[in-house]
Amino acid sequence: MPMASNQPEAIIGRAISEIENARLSFDFNLHTQEVGVITSLATGVAQVTGLPHVGFEEVVRFPGDVFGIAFNVDEDGIGVVLLGDYAHLHAGDPVERCGYVVSVPVGDGLIGRIINPLGQPLDDLGQIVAEKQLPVERMSPEIMDRAAVSRPLKTGIKVIDAMIPIGLGQRELVLGDRQTGKTTIALDTIINQRDNNVICIYCAIGQRASGMAKVINTLKKHDALAYCVVVVTEGNDPPGLTYIAPYAATSIAEFYMQQGRDVLIVYDDLTHHARAYRELSLLLRRPPGREAFPGDIFYIHSRLLERSTQLNKTLGGGSLTALPIIETEAEDISAYIPTNLISITDGQIYLSPSLFELAILPAVDVTKSVSRVGGKAQHAAYRAVAGDLKLAYAQFEELESFARFGARLDSHTLTVIEHGRRIRACLKQHELSPLSTASQIMVLVALTANLFDDVPLDKMLKAQQMLEIASKNLPNDLFLRLDSVDNWESADRDTIITTARKALAEFNVESTNA
Repeated sequence: MPMASNQPEAIIGRAISEIENARLSFDFNLHTQEVGVITSLATGVAQVTGLPHVGFEEVVRFPGDVFGIAFNVDEDGIGVVLLGDYAHLHAGDPVERCGYVVSVPVGDGLIGRIINPLGQPLDDLGQIVAEKQLPVERMSPEIMDRAAVSRPLKTGIKVIDAMIPIGLGQRELVLGDRQTGKTTIALDTIINQRDNNVICIYCAIGQRASGMAKVINTLKKHDALAYCVVVVTEGNDPPGLTYIAPYAATSIAEFYMQQGRDVLIVYDDLTHHARAYRELSLLLRRPPGREAFPGDIFYIHSRLLERSTQLNKTLGGGSLTALPIIETEAEDISAYIPTNLISITDGQIYLSPSLFELAILPAVDVTKSVSRVGGKAQHAAYRAVAGDLKLAYAQFEELESFARFGARLDSHTLTVIEHGRRIRACLKQHELSPLSTASQIMVLVALTANLFDDVPLDKMLKAQQMLEIASKNLPNDLFLRLDSVDNWESADRDTIITTARKALAEFNVESTNA
């Protein structure tokens, strides 16, 4: 009985001991959370008060896990760009600070995936397996961290590789009116990287769902998704997502570049990006400038494209090549946004509606296109055979325009025009059919050696196909030299001309019989 009376005392003693231990181990660190409220909502933006310590571009959270970016930080409130579906939000709803800037997942797990700018999957293949998160806004590499552009990017398109070459680490603008083949050039270039060990990032900015479905189907059909990451925003997405899309895609590309790999990024297109930024700026009451664009419209594109470069060997030697696409209106390349981007980039490829209507595809206007860097990275074989091609083509176009007036032309002028017509026929190329270096060199050497002059124009396509087949029988050591930047011998040209002459022999016989 006495022992039974001691049991309550023992229980009370253990309880007191546990309470004391809990008191001693209690963590007195307090976590403070700033919570503001929505004062007003507009299309894609919200005005918020009650967050006095929020930072510029800091992420804030709304009810329903909708996130936003603090864009305007004023004394009496902040303007927030919304990044999700905000239909359920109302004035008076709470807003919380997150304490970090918007970031995107990066890693090899993204290759072959289709995601939005926040890293959320859109392809029904499960969650993204990321190695880490990187901010979408990052500083561009320092000047001393960069190296000169010295290696070519093979597009597989004859007119570009020969006359408007692009180097790894270059920023080459693709511009033209709508429906002139801008996206096709980008897709051809991506498809041609299959065996060139180049990772491709395709960033679709505010595109139609039907257009995106066609692009993704094309990439799948040519097995290009195996080395691609597709970042997508559609036209009905909030303008905030459209605005951060190219920056998020560039952060993904930079992850691979910093590993010493070569990366190609396509921005399709920056016209929609500029318009989305203009919409956000006007809704946030920022003062408009020319064409209602805000004053820093140049800066948002320059800080984006400056991130594309060739890193030096101490940083791994990786490269990031940019192909920004821009849409012109009525062939006006002197408009505000096109001239901004022309001044930022290292050259431009202009697609002419007039050439497109004449079925001269790709519709590249050679006279208005230029590459300010890529020529230094061009293969020696291209430099040897295509050095005078651009001049000869420009002279032909001028003479052809003059001949339309019905003037009598001498035999030399007629010869130049006929040769120019064959240059134009050789520069034509079917979409989604990039050519190897050897095939291109074979056609260009035959062109500069006037081997096509006796081939009828209606049989130029068949003649080129014969040369492409013949190029596969060139000696192996010649293949290696064709892929070299420096090595090109005069004997190589003779070997190619001999092979090309044999391949075109049947056309010369037909011409003689005719």
